Amino acid sequence: MRIGIVINDIDTELPDFSSTCLAMNATNMGHEVWYINVADFAYDPDEQVHARTCRVPSKQFRSQAAFIEKVRGKSAQRERISIEGLDILLLRNDAAQDAKKRPWARLAGINFGRLAMRHGVIILNDPDGLAKAINKMYLQYFPEEVRPRTLISRNYEEIKAFIREQRDYAVLKPLSGSGGHNVFLVQPEDKPNINQMIEAVCENDYVIAQEHLPEAAMGDTRLILMNGYPLACRGRYAAYHRERKPGDTDMRSNITAGAIAKKAHITEEMLQVAETVRAKLIQDGMFLVGLDIVGNKLMEINVFSPAGLSGSGRLEDRNFCREVILALERKVDHVRNYPDNFNNLELATL
Repeated sequence: MRIGIVINDIDTELPDFSSTCLAMNATNMGHEVWYINVADFAYDPDEQVHARTCRVPSKQFRSQAAFIEKVRGKSAQRERISIEGLDILLLRNDAAQDAKKRPWARLAGINFGRLAMRHGVIILNDPDGLAKAINKMYLQYFPEEVRPRTLISRNYEEIKAFIREQRDYAVLKPLSGSGGHNVFLVQPEDKPNINQMIEAVCENDYVIAQEHLPEAAMGDTRLILMNGYPLACRGRYAAYHRERKPGDTDMRSNITAGAIAKKAHITEEMLQVAETVRAKLIQDGMFLVGLDIVGNKLMEINVFSPAGLSGSGRLEDRNFCREVILALERKVDHVRNYPDNFNNLELATL
């Protein structure tokens, strides 16, 4: 199986990234894995999508640190390939990371992926589904019962009126942000600073004003879904609980903001949230998804490069990345067994 993995930039990939875990496991299982920077696509006059890529020869790697070092090293194979020659193209670039400095890069994987899809390459997640989910407004397409009460606006007075309706407690964050940047918890004592908080978010985006859930003080749980269902391996879920460090007053639960990852206790409420969103995710061709859950509410749906496979694997002593590669193998088998019977949207969650 030949797999392409689209990333923001190979120089910013880290050993503990889920993309690294997926690439190493696929390589260890004997598959070809090609890294593609989102800036390295080309549509040639022959009407095929090409890309400058890098890969390491198939061998057994024992650590993700050694693997990513080899990918960036001089011995890595660098080649301009035809994307149409791949079996699978994983769109793993985080569009939000490029929103400010490289806005052209946000849709590059989606757009070139669509072209490659015409020639039978399986694109995951489905590029048309990803286009619908380019920002956090995607959450509003899911049933109200699993979402916090939300206002999306740039009008200061509307936002402040919403905060008053929430008894002066609310979360403010940018519509297209990631990594916990410009996320604020508004509390009653913050009234004198509300305009500055709104201004910080409004500078480059719309503001999401969201109901604050008291349970969020205890952190949130990242639950990974594959093919619409919670990803599990030998009785354990691909999930972890994120909470602030002791004494940290920062309300963000992002690992990149300094939160601590611990084993998750997956409740029936969480599984019900996953079941509630399943139909829509399948309809949109979302193969791999990260749900951020607080209590019985869904705070965010991560469909661009969802993290958690590597970290949850260490916490649960399970190889969840191997389970994902096995699922990709099955999709390729479906195409070989039933040529021209399935479109990309169907294959994405089959």
